[in-house]
Amino acid sequence: MADKAAAAGAGYRAVLRVGHGCAGAATTAITVTIPSGFTSAQPLVKPGWVVSTKIGKLEQSYEAHGKTYIEGVQEITWTAKGAENALPDAFADEFVFRGTTPKKPGTLWFKVVQACDKGSNAWVEIPAAGKDAHQLKSPAARLDVLDVQAGGGHAH
Repeated sequence: MADKAAAAGAGYRAVLRVGHGCAGAATTAITVTIPSGFTSAQPLVKPGWVVSTKIGKLEQSYEAHGKTYIEGVQEITWTAKGAENALPDAFADEFVFRGTTPKKPGTLWFKVVQACDKGSNAWVEIPAAGKDAHQLKSPAARLDVLDVQAGGGHAH
């Protein structure tokens, strides 16, 4: 994640940075699993890529704008429209989505799978309590949700 921390119960713009392919192969798809508690997830479109979402029953319902939601986005996938749109190994790019952080502070882990022309990278490891993610070979993307007031006061 580009921003490593966010205010609890606030709108958040998540930026996944992809800095390389898979052992020299171009990236053809990125899939991110939305952790429980991160609500109203909505991907941003990316020219040259098709975006899709997987909707499912939430572990915990939430309210927004006077409505109770029991289903929500659980996974977002960006897929290159063709080889000409794939992200070459030597290049970097960003994949963006937005949503709302949980009201309760803590750490969220976004599991990311990077598919390539040949092979894939699964950035899905979550450290055990008291362990450092830097000790993992393929850590998931981490977001620390902090007990602070977000600027602006209006969250989506």
